Amino acid sequence: MKQEYKPLYEKFGLNVVYYRKRKKLTQLQLAELVDIDRSHISAIELGNVGVSFDVIFKMCEVLDIEPKSLFDFRE
Repeated sequence: MKQEYKPLYEKFGLNVVYYRKRKKLTQLQLAELVDIDRSHISAIELGNVGVSFDVIFKMCEVLDIEPKSLFDFRE
């Protein structure tokens, strides 16, 4: 990840946290439903890793949202 994009990764992660909590899911529950490790969910939410489209699309199915919702960055 390029450091210049770190703030965008963090905003993406905050959106994941928001929608996860809105569905009343723990990181572990979301990870199991998306079929990834809980530590990967944590890294996504902290903006420490990039995310594949496969993971994004699966998260959106689980969270019942459109992919664009995860990219609607609030200032």
